[in-house]
Amino acid sequence: MSYFAKVENGIVTRVIAIEQETLDIGLWGDPSQWRQTSYNTRGNVHYGQDGEPDGGVALRGNYAGIGYVYDSENDVFYPPQPFPSWTIDSATWTWTAPVARPTDGKSYIWDEPTTSWKEVEIPPAI
Repeated sequence: MSYFAKVENGIVTRVIAIEQETLDIGLWGDPSQWRQTSYNTRGNVHYGQDGEPDGGVALRGNYAGIGYVYDSENDVFYPPQPFPSWTIDSATWTWTAPVARPTDGKSYIWDEPTTSWKEVEIPPAI
């Protein structure tokens, strides 16, 4: 069984687990609208069952999700752009902020109007 994403106008509208032969019959619509996607591919890296990169072939950049973009020129899936200032990294097919997130162990959210990371307070657990 494989996963396939239905692509309409460059956007993923559905993801299903199905055999290629069943998909080819056309019961799920035009077979040419479907592209195989790999549950084990994230950031253009293939991961094993242990969650670690395993050297396998990364299929189409990322596992497709509903609303993801399918870039037919590069034959990859990637999520919608989260903020206008972010750019797509064509090595990983993930979005990158124009400023790196601080790595000081604190929690941050992106603030688009200032194009910067803002620290957020996380309330202590009760």
